[in-house]
Amino acid sequence: MTLLELSDLVVGYGGNAVCPAVTLTVGPGDVVAVIGTNGTGKSTLLRTVLGLQEPLSGTVRAFGRSVDERERDFRRRVAGVLDDDAFFPGVTVREHLVLTARGHGVRDAGAVTDRVLEHMGIAGHGGAMPHTLSSGQRRRFLLASALVRPRDLLVLDEPEQRLDTAVRTRLGETLRAEADAGTAVLFATHDDRLLAATGARALHLADDGAVLVPPADAPGVLAGFR
Repeated sequence: MTLLELSDLVVGYGGNAVCPAVTLTVGPGDVVAVIGTNGTGKSTLLRTVLGLQEPLSGTVRAFGRSVDERERDFRRRVAGVLDDDAFFPGVTVREHLVLTARGHGVRDAGAVTDRVLEHMGIAGHGGAMPHTLSSGQRRRFLLASALVRPRDLLVLDEPEQRLDTAVRTRLGETLRAEADAGTAVLFATHDDRLLAATGARALHLADDGAVLVPPADAPGVLAGFR
C-alpha cells in the first residue's frame, strides 16, 4: 500500500526551484529522512507534502489523492510539525493538547494527553502557558501535539532542534515505535544519530539530484556534511 507518492516533484518559490526533482514512494511503517546541506529545499519539500505550498511541477499524492490540506480526511490522517511555534492563544499546554486530541476524535483525550506529556518529559508543565516554556520545552510540546492525535503519516521538520541528548535519544525511539506501529514517518534532519536510531532511508537532496540512500549508509552520508 502506498500512503505518499511524489512524482518528479519540484518545489520552490516564485517559479525558482530550490531542490532537484524528487520521486519517492512511502508506505505504512516506512521511515524516510530528508537530508542535505542548508538551502537544499528540505523544509520546502515538507511544506509541499503537507499541502501548505503548491509544487512548481510534478505531483504529490497522499492516500491515492492529490494533497489538499483543506480536506478533512487528509487532516485526519496526516500530522505535521514544522519549525513554527504554533499554538492556541490563551490556553495552557495541557488544554491545547486536549483540544487537539478531541478535535481529531480521540477518546479519553485527557488520559492520552497525560501519557504523551509524561513521555515527552513535560508533564510538570501542563499547566503552563506555552509562551513561558523554554525553547526546548516548546519543541517537545509541539511534537506532543502530533502524538496526541491519530496519524497514518507523520511529517516533521528537524524534530531534533533544541532538544538535549537524552530527549533526542527518546525521540529516535519514539519515531521507530511509530514506524513499528504502521505509521509512515517523513522527517528532515541534520542528526546522524537520529538517522541510525530510526533505521531510516535517506532522501539526499543535492545540487546534482535527489538520491535515495539505504539505511546502512545514511548516517555516514549525513555525517559527511560536517
